Amino acid sequence: MRTDNFLEVMHELVAFVRVAETGSFSDAARQQGVTPSAISRQVARLEKTMGVSLLQRTTRQLRLTDAGLEVLAHGRTMIAAAQATLQVAEGHVGEPQGLVRVSAPKAFARHMLQPVLLGFLQQHPAVDVHLLVVDRPVDPLREGVDVVIRLTDDPPQGMVARALMPVRQLVLASPAYIRAHAPLRTPEDLMGHSCLVIGEQERDSRWRFVRGQESVAVVVAGRYTVNHSEMRLAAIEADLGVGCVPDFVAQDALAAGRVVRLLPEWAFDTNYQGMAYLLFAGSRYTAPKVRVFIDHLVTALAPGLQAA
Repeated sequence: MRTDNFLEVMHELVAFVRVAETGSFSDAARQQGVTPSAISRQVARLEKTMGVSLLQRTTRQLRLTDAGLEVLAHGRTMIAAAQATLQVAEGHVGEPQGLVRVSAPKAFARHMLQPVLLGFLQQHPAVDVHLLVVDRPVDPLREGVDVVIRLTDDPPQGMVARALMPVRQLVLASPAYIRAHAPLRTPEDLMGHSCLVIGEQERDSRWRFVRGQESVAVVVAGRYTVNHSEMRLAAIEADLGVGCVPDFVAQDALAAGRVVRLLPEWAFDTNYQGMAYLLFAGSRYTAPKVRVFIDHLVTALAPGLQAA
């Protein structure tokens, strides 16, 4: 059957289902907004196309033939499938609704994303969020994720990248530790201190600092290695040594004076920092649920960047 014939049959099938359900050409015509004779012609064409009689017509009532009963069952299924298809489309072009899948690094998700997500869920009750908290790179296409938040200075090609906020690692120590140990004025001085290392990779014990055109790398060591930023911060506050922590994790402790930033004139160069980008597949037909989620995050986390 050619496509154009199939589309004609679909119109005729709808007419037949309406007649079968109402038991009347007139009632079916009112539902469809056409004349009874038009409905009758559509059903007759369907019978001719299929080569079977679907209705037994009498002066008092319409009765379905055995073939008509089978066609009615399949016709209802096809109409329901078409309606379900339209509902799916409405979820992509109408009001925001459905599930948004998001991935983000652990510390960023805990400190920056979680408060924003709670506000989003309150504002959009028809949208659900599945948050994958993981520090490894996530492939959005292969893993079925709508939005990826990644710390990088080189966002991947083929994805739309919206800058959210810069993330820096700060070198910190407690006031008590600073008073009890030798002054720390240059990166080389770190070699004489107990340093808290992330420990996920061998190079994590090699700390690199940049100041203008000057670059210095030092190998550090200490008694405590932990790849959790909040736990490192707690160890720093407990006077266990010098450690690096993301700025958004340390901000409250810095404001309260529980920790002090060291070597502020040097930029700490590490893999665990950069611009926090919101990454998603570019399309003219981005679903409303994803679009409002992206707009909410950008408005909440990047007001300064958007103004610039």
